Amino acid sequence: MQVSTATLRRASRPRAFVGVTGPDAAAYLNRMVSNDVEALAPGEACQALLLTPKARIVAPMVVYRRADDDFLLLTEPELGDTLRTALLRARFAARCAIEAEQHRSMLVLGAQLPGAVPNDELGIEACEVLDADVDGEDVAADELERLRIHARTPLFGRELDERVLPAEAGLEERAISFTKGCYPGQEPVARLHYRGHPNRRLRMIRIDDDAPVAYDSTLTLDGKDVGRITSAVGDGDDGTIALAYVRTEVPDDARLVLADGRTALLA
Repeated sequence: MQVSTATLRRASRPRAFVGVTGPDAAAYLNRMVSNDVEALAPGEACQALLLTPKARIVAPMVVYRRADDDFLLLTEPELGDTLRTALLRARFAARCAIEAEQHRSMLVLGAQLPGAVPNDELGIEACEVLDADVDGEDVAADELERLRIHARTPLFGRELDERVLPAEAGLEERAISFTKGCYPGQEPVARLHYRGHPNRRLRMIRIDDDAPVAYDSTLTLDGKDVGRITSAVGDGDDGTIALAYVRTEVPDDARLVLADGRTALLA
């Protein structure tokens, strides 16, 4: 299939895909992942997480409901086997098949095309077209990264790893339901949400120049370690924008210091 329009902007979106199909697919996924996937209508999608019992992130995903008993999970390329294996291990008597699938995903900016998977990573209207050629203008990787950072969207392997809790990464609003039933990690997620607060949060920062910034670079305030940088990209004449985990007690107007002596401001 080929989708054609001169106004589209596109970029390849590397993915791994896992299909979950069968009469128990909806109920099984709903008790395994963090969001209410049973509430999805066919053609709808939501973000969700597979968590450990201690609420550490195993795999972020987009759950796309293709039919009443047919779901497609879109995750990062390196996590497909991890996600499939974890779901198979816990399946027990649930009547559903869990299989890796092969697809191509093209990210299309500025449109929601019929039959495409909604995508909210970039803070603008976008979708993922599967297994189709899309005519349009190619979008540079740096522009996609600028959009992602402006949208404060965490990426596995950068902002998301075994050290991070969902609330720290701002994923409560994106990928968690507090009204559906239980799932692995639900108790610590709910306890932090209702009775506490994370010690750090994912923030956007600005650095005056466009020199490279190393992953996990330390941020300090008054000589004290208060954060670390996870992603950074040049932002034209405005220097560099970055995502960083910053302790919650840091004032919004604080001037933070990078390991190489440069300064950064919370944005």
